[in-house]
Amino acid sequence: MLIPESMSRVVIVGTKARMQDAIDALYAEQAIHVIDHTTGDDGMSIGAPCASTSKASERLLKVRAMEKELGIAKKAKTAQSSVEDLRTQIESGSVEGVEGEVLKAVDARNDLNQKITELNSKKRTLELLQRLPLTLDMYSGYHSLAVMVGTTTVDAGPALKDLAYAECFTDFSKKDRGIAAVFVQKEAKEQAAGALAECGFVEMSVPVTTEKVKPADALVKLNADIEECSEKMKAADLALGVLKAKYMSFLKGTDEELAIEIEKGSLPLRVAVSKYSYVIDAWVPTVKVDRIKADLETKLGNDVYVEFEETRTRKLAEENDEEPRFKNVPTKQHSGKITKEFEYATSLVSVPKYQEIDPTMLIMIFLPLFFGYMVGDCGYAIPFIILGAYGLKVTHNKDWRSIAVVLFFGGIWAFIFGFLFYGEALGMHFIGREYVDGIWEWPAGHIANGGTSVSWDWILGVTFPDWFAGLLPVVGGGAGIGKLEDVSFLLKLAVYIGIIHLLIGHFCGLINIKMQRGSKAAFMGKGGVIITFIAMVAFCWTLTEMMFHKVPMEGTLLTIMVISIVFLVIGVAINSKHEGMMAVMDLPGIIGNILSYTRLAAIAMSKAGMALAFNYIVFGMMMPTKVVDGITMFDPSSSIGMVIFAIIIFCFLHLVVWTLAILSGGLHALRLQYVELMTKFFEGNGIKFAPLRELRKKTFFSAKADNNIKEV
Repeated sequence: MLIPESMSRVVIVGTKARMQDAIDALYAEQAIHVIDHTTGDDGMSIGAPCASTSKASERLLKVRAMEKELGIAKKAKTAQSSVEDLRTQIESGSVEGVEGEVLKAVDARNDLNQKITELNSKKRTLELLQRLPLTLDMYSGYHSLAVMVGTTTVDAGPALKDLAYAECFTDFSKKDRGIAAVFVQKEAKEQAAGALAECGFVEMSVPVTTEKVKPADALVKLNADIEECSEKMKAADLALGVLKAKYMSFLKGTDEELAIEIEKGSLPLRVAVSKYSYVIDAWVPTVKVDRIKADLETKLGNDVYVEFEETRTRKLAEENDEEPRFKNVPTKQHSGKITKEFEYATSLVSVPKYQEIDPTMLIMIFLPLFFGYMVGDCGYAIPFIILGAYGLKVTHNKDWRSIAVVLFFGGIWAFIFGFLFYGEALGMHFIGREYVDGIWEWPAGHIANGGTSVSWDWILGVTFPDWFAGLLPVVGGGAGIGKLEDVSFLLKLAVYIGIIHLLIGHFCGLINIKMQRGSKAAFMGKGGVIITFIAMVAFCWTLTEMMFHKVPMEGTLLTIMVISIVFLVIGVAINSKHEGMMAVMDLPGIIGNILSYTRLAAIAMSKAGMALAFNYIVFGMMMPTKVVDGITMFDPSSSIGMVIFAIIIFCFLHLVVWTLAILSGGLHALRLQYVELMTKFFEGNGIKFAPLRELRKKTFFSAKADNNIKEV
């Protein structure tokens, strides 16, 4: 599962007259990755789309236009449709028939919508005109007079009072805009327009009528017309809703079927053709070579010839000698059901190359493990598991599924670490007593002795059995690793985890080069790096033993140091052939890479510190305490109101810690995979294996002969 599947190159030659049958057969295999043909001096040209593709494209445009008009969402849930029934309906002109119904209803709605818009515009005009003491017939029908009606930003009365040969009607009772109607001889229109311009005049259109009607009366009739059109609009929308419910399944199924037909009909644009034949170059998984050859020959008989050009994994040197379009072999990641969920995390960086270890399985192992190590709390783990399981069940979005995967599997590891390693939930240890001289007793810092630390056995007033305490490791005397007490132990463990993690990355790099260039190139390219890494780890270990544990530099310790120095020199000498002086400059980087893993302990301690502070605040609010059977515990009857308030604060504060655990734990766990592990061996820039296949969600084949088509 660490290595992508082996691929073989195949050449398929057939008669052009049966190309459509060949396309159907190729898609049915779901394992053929076509290599696009490039025109050259081989006497072959690129093919033309199948005859039905043009008509299918035209129909698909109509279907998608109808989906848009009816408001059918791209991911709308509909019943599945039979492919055979859809094809029969499409060929009988059902798409065009449905289009006629939909367009008729859409046009009716659009006409009503336009009419309502015009009526509302007329309504706004009448609402302004009713502020003037004029009837509608007075605004038109003059031979020698010009009429100017419009809105103003200031009162137009003073500006027009000195205007000769003019009659003005104005109103500026509203604060926003005023209205003015000016009747002036046509010869003086420009003078009047100049005066009105200084008042911010904006002319508007007035309904033309010969009837003596007041604007207020016309407004009543207009409102009735708008109400009538609005009712008709509701009926039109209802009619479209009926059409949507009636044809939604048909349209979504037809959309999918036509899209597949167009994709299949466009395949000739990717292959080489001559007057009577076609030639297809493709990649297929090696394990399916015999099956594919047999299937194609069974379906197409003497009209096809299948020959496999490559049936083994080539070396990188051989790849460089290949024709350009055959150089890059597609990558088919070999992942199981669970591992496949982590492929998205790898794809965020790049697709693995064909001759390269796929880091997906390593991410699947270490990403949740590191997350669980940093969280390490049963109380936080259970919501992670529940939320992650729910996300995996309901969501299909890649981004959300990747988050759900980390929460679910990371939550499982967080529970394991919290239950069997740290022995804590919600920042509090299960067992607060420490094992001293064969006796379990409360430590000085525990709340039972007036301290600040709190434990579940104290809260619940119980004594956990010895077998449970025996499950938890004891480092500093307490049952379970204390994130704030056993700091030295956690830092050391994080460093050892980092050494193992980085070594795995370096060995993966060694295997990559061996696959690509052979054993000698692998040793020269990565052997020196691994030797240097191990020697530097051994050298630093001897220094820490001497400086921190006061072990004298003699005997075994001295021997290890001398050997590590010798191998450091050997490793640097090997690396210098490729890197020069950078081989020496990179030595401090080894220590930096390893110490980067101390973030595992740092995040765990920071979360524990926040939880401790919040618990101290909450239990400080719950005091006083009482003694029951020799055990000091809080007294909820002392102040029930304060206890309830403290519980609310307790939930909120731990929700904050829980949220930060997602962000800090998830991001730092992912960073260690991308920055520390994958940089040691992963190059990427591969081509993802994309076989010809029909992906069906809205349609299905009812005929048994077509059951090999994938439905998703």
